[in-house]
Amino acid sequence: MVVRFVRELSRIGPAFALLLVLGCGSLRDHPEPVQLRRAQMQMGTIVTLTAVAPTKAMAHAALAAGFQEVRRLEELLSTWIPTSELSRVNAKAGHEPVRVSPDTMLVLKRSLEIAKLTEGGFNIAIGPAVQLWTSTEEPRIPSQSELDHLRPLVDWNRIHLDEAAHTVFLTEPGMRIDIGGIGKGFAADYAIAAMKAEGATGGVVALAGDIKTFGRMFNNELFSVGIQHPRQEGAMLARIDLDNEAISTAGDYERFFLYNGVRYHHILDPKTLQPARGCQSVTVIAKEGWLADGLDTGIFVMGPERGMELIERLPNIEGIIVDSADNVHISSGLKNRLHIEPIQ
Repeated sequence: MVVRFVRELSRIGPAFALLLVLGCGSLRDHPEPVQLRRAQMQMGTIVTLTAVAPTKAMAHAALAAGFQEVRRLEELLSTWIPTSELSRVNAKAGHEPVRVSPDTMLVLKRSLEIAKLTEGGFNIAIGPAVQLWTSTEEPRIPSQSELDHLRPLVDWNRIHLDEAAHTVFLTEPGMRIDIGGIGKGFAADYAIAAMKAEGATGGVVALAGDIKTFGRMFNNELFSVGIQHPRQEGAMLARIDLDNEAISTAGDYERFFLYNGVRYHHILDPKTLQPARGCQSVTVIAKEGWLADGLDTGIFVMGPERGMELIERLPNIEGIIVDSADNVHISSGLKNRLHIEPIQ
């Protein structure tokens, strides 16, 4: 899930799919409130924070607090950091439970909630299968026997959370959990809380394809976000104004290869351990970043019909699904909010 920011950032990192449009007016023209934006490399991607505050000092403090919170969560949750809590959980898979912090417990609890909502479509235990597909630099298609061998390791029901003891246990040796499909949305929620605590009245946290907004821009307008077209590079499928909301997109067009005319991408169906086939992209809008982040992948796996049924059932959740036949499905709550162009 990756963001395509305004033009100067459009070629940094893997572009997954959202174009964030922010007002960049002169501070001299708009002395109050102040709007500042900064970008840093964190969580393996470009993280861009925008803060609106009564003074420049407060805006700087809000940005610093937001980045600090993202960094703190990365040190807890990144499986690329050997000392992180999730790395220790993975290292002890099949051997013993690992005590974790309340934040790690919460993101794992939320992850299992999304797994239940999406009928297992979202699965933080899918890592061994993803690694098999990407284990060499050259594209390869694993054999069915290779994939079948991994099935006990990708069962999310074998992730045991003991909230009373504050422990996590993976029951099978070789299991590996990765919260990359929900962690950035989770971090956006925490970063915004930190920015508000420093006096920010509005802003944006954008981590890869996960964006969350609060308040309004310096000119009192809402933050506008463009959703990338899944088959036309650089083109927008739609645009929407966010009002204290999060948005996240999952798509098959960033990490993929073609073989005999078939697109093989990184979003695997946990039931088949093959790339999910029903959608080209799924965008979810929710009040919480973790919810938008986790649902987009799970709904992508569920497919357009069942996925849209889930969106319509859930309160305060909206979505746009582009299916494999180029049809655009829009949830009922977005009919009057979304500015969409027909797919060419």
